[in-house]
Amino acid sequence: MAEEPRTPESGPPSSAAEIAAAWRREQPGVPTESIEVVTPIWRLGKLFADDRARALRAAGIDAATLDLLSVIRRAGPPYALTTREITRRALVTAGAISQRVARAEGQGLVERATHPPNTEDTGLRAVWVSLTDAGHALIERSVSEVLTREAALVNGLTEPERRSLITLLDKLTHQVRERTDGPAR
Repeated sequence: MAEEPRTPESGPPSSAAEIAAAWRREQPGVPTESIEVVTPIWRLGKLFADDRARALRAAGIDAATLDLLSVIRRAGPPYALTTREITRRALVTAGAISQRVARAEGQGLVERATHPPNTEDTGLRAVWVSLTDAGHALIERSVSEVLTREAALVNGLTEPERRSLITLLDKLTHQVRERTDGPAR
């Protein structure tokens, strides 16, 4: 159950426990167990998303381009993948990847070829996408800035707390995915 948007003068948002208690009072019998799990996850998601958007703006890259360049960069040298493999790894549609590649190519961040990099084999019909020097430099800088910022955001947790949270989030993600047939991310 979503809460009403708050204005700065209305004070801090209600705690998830307060929201659950209010719904138990207002609609007895309606299950409220999820509120104290889901509400903080939504709030954290919003906080992380907003912070990442600010970091990306400062780095001069948008989320879709970050995703594209990251997928290629994580593949390792020679920093090239087929569009089919990018689609599989990015978990978005082939059309979305095609648009991202075209935009990044127009910005000089990637290049397309009909053969694997560093070969003359043109017998393959696949389209290969590789990072340019500018794309490589941008992803190195962007990932460093984003991950450094996100590490600072979670550094209040101890290592055992982080491991425990990772385990619980993985478990919850798996269960929700099974129950909703949602995409694996």
